[in-house]
Amino acid sequence: MPNKLVKFCLASLTLCLLVLSVQVFAHGVDDNTRAFLQQNTGVQFVPFLYIGAKHMITGYDHLLFLVGVVFFLYKSRDVLLYVTMFTLGHSATLLLGVLSDIQVNAYLIDAIIGLSVVYKGFDNLGGFKRCFNWQPNTQWAVLIFGLFHGFGLASKLQEFQLPQDGLITNLIAFNLGVELGQFAALVFILIAINAWRLLPSFQRFSTLTNTLLMSAGFMLVGYQLSGYVIN
Repeated sequence: MPNKLVKFCLASLTLCLLVLSVQVFAHGVDDNTRAFLQQNTGVQFVPFLYIGAKHMITGYDHLLFLVGVVFFLYKSRDVLLYVTMFTLGHSATLLLGVLSDIQVNAYLIDAIIGLSVVYKGFDNLGGFKRCFNWQPNTQWAVLIFGLFHGFGLASKLQEFQLPQDGLITNLIAFNLGVELGQFAALVFILIAINAWRLLPSFQRFSTLTNTLLMSAGFMLVGYQLSGYVIN
């Protein structure tokens, strides 16, 4: 029975990683959300709260990064610390990007977000120590990449040129929704990883899992850079 459970978990995780990496071609804002954002006027707290949560839960690039961040974190204190660093990073640049109208190329930002997934998989594999005999500060790295993730979120909203009326309140609602979505996704991720850690296969297949994580990140980077060149 444990062997079957292990195979099921591995197959599910592998499938999810591959599907999520392929879904990059469809990533963006759905038609209903697009129509709402284009027609939005005034304070719309609940809708923006929902859109923020939905975007985070369906944001495979953000979720893949979170999977890498918590993959080898065993203490709740460490999970809280790293997630807080990530949250501070993307919250700051989300608000700053939209309110200050800082224009960044969405393709390049999303490519860097894909690179953050590559980084975390490489770091989990001990790549920096093996290849460079050096280990970057993981907390600062999560914070810095969090800044780019925030600009990625901001670039999605800037496409719609949101009206100034109620903008701050709507942005706060969107950011709060992002945090709620992140929390919900993180709970699921931690439950799955902690359950897997109880099995002897966790260490045996951790290399494969993080290699797949890097592969998904490289696919994200390649697609976004291709979009940048073409467009």
